Amino acid sequence: MGIADIADGVLRGVERVGSGVSGALLEPVIRIGVTGLSRAGKTVFITSLVANLLDRGRMPGLKAAADGAIRAAWLQPQPDDTVPRFDYESHLAALTGTAPHWPEGTRAISELRLSLKVQPSGMLGALRGARTLHLDIVDYPGEWLLDLALMDKSYADWSEAVLTRIADRPLGAAFLDQAISANPAARLEESRAQALAAAFTAHLHAARAAGWSDCTPGRFLLPGELAGSPALTFAPLPRPTAVPPRGSLWREMERRYDAYKSQVVRPFFLEHFARIDRQVVLVDVLGAIHAGPQAVEDMRRSMAAILTAFRPGRLNWLTSLIGMRRVERILFAATKADHLHHSQHARLTAITEALLREARDRADFAGAKTAAMSIAALRATVEEEILHNGVALDAVRGTLLDGRRAAFYPGDLPSDPAQLLTPAREGAERWLDADYAIMSFAPAPVTLRPGEGPPHIRLDRAAEFLLGDRL
Repeated sequence: MGIADIADGVLRGVERVGSGVSGALLEPVIRIGVTGLSRAGKTVFITSLVANLLDRGRMPGLKAAADGAIRAAWLQPQPDDTVPRFDYESHLAALTGTAPHWPEGTRAISELRLSLKVQPSGMLGALRGARTLHLDIVDYPGEWLLDLALMDKSYADWSEAVLTRIADRPLGAAFLDQAISANPAARLEESRAQALAAAFTAHLHAARAAGWSDCTPGRFLLPGELAGSPALTFAPLPRPTAVPPRGSLWREMERRYDAYKSQVVRPFFLEHFARIDRQVVLVDVLGAIHAGPQAVEDMRRSMAAILTAFRPGRLNWLTSLIGMRRVERILFAATKADHLHHSQHARLTAITEALLREARDRADFAGAKTAAMSIAALRATVEEEILHNGVALDAVRGTLLDGRRAAFYPGDLPSDPAQLLTPAREGAERWLDADYAIMSFAPAPVTLRPGEGPPHIRLDRAAEFLLGDRL
């Protein structure tokens, strides 16, 4: 980081601190970041959370809603004029309309402001009267968050790490063949660079579809306006034995990798991520278990790496200087709990806690409060008991994406998380004594009564953890 970079950060930090101080004295603001890896349910989570804060009939676990301290809630324009608005109305219509369907997933950053009028309890609250609390909910792809781990890696180190781990992943071997056959000291040919980048991108898409978590760089999966730019036209290469000359394939790949970090990743960190107060990390634990032990271990490593970017706990002198906030609370939520009978929810939570132990310990040690729980932001199933070979099984029933109704028993999760995490850490290729299934359910038709938001599982408890201390 150069002097100009620090000065730029200081100026923007002073502006943010000034506006933040005045806002905190008049109408406090909580910035809640919502992220997760692909198909974890970020869009559904935000939509259901907002709907259930606007109409709080299904939020008994949120104390301020249960005791009436929240007097009113309404939407209004977010303060960041250059950030797209989260399309809450369209997403809610998709989930609760006459032909309910899952909305499009997160492809870029967006934001929504929900304002709450709160009447504090006690004598002091009666004297002060009602106050307004603003919730600025920031939605961004988890793939972008993983990119923050690249900031401390050189191109050579990143290349070595990637090439070491991808051989057994979809299309990984095919890309490795191309990377190994490339001559890093040869003069750059743009067509060669583009072919390598295209093969690497194809591998990332295939790996993500197969359930792998660490698929960086994230913008290769969600390029947006950067599609085709040199900042997204690089790929990992084997480290050369001698220093490559100027104009070589290696030197150009290295330059583009560094440009990606400085011109794509760093601005996202300064402008958006570093201003988060509370963070939700959504995790598709069931999907990783279904994909196998190696996918579970990959998710564990990814979540540990993600947390290093949060800078949780007390601010140090540099973050204070440039106006960065600390992340005070982090919620790790295992989604799609409605795919399991409630009798297995505690096991899913225990697995999530064990899976994220390293990541949680880092945050707890630094002073941030963390929690892990199993949730379903929108409940798409009902529970029932089915008979299989004369044995009663706790199952769920829902509507499949093709419109058929089906009962589903995914298999018993182990009571001891080590039965999953140990083979995952040891690199097992498959589960030895169990087969865990998943099924894709469509949103269930729902008729909302006045004052009620969409049905969910533990969304109220998630809101209590994130917001309860400020309400």
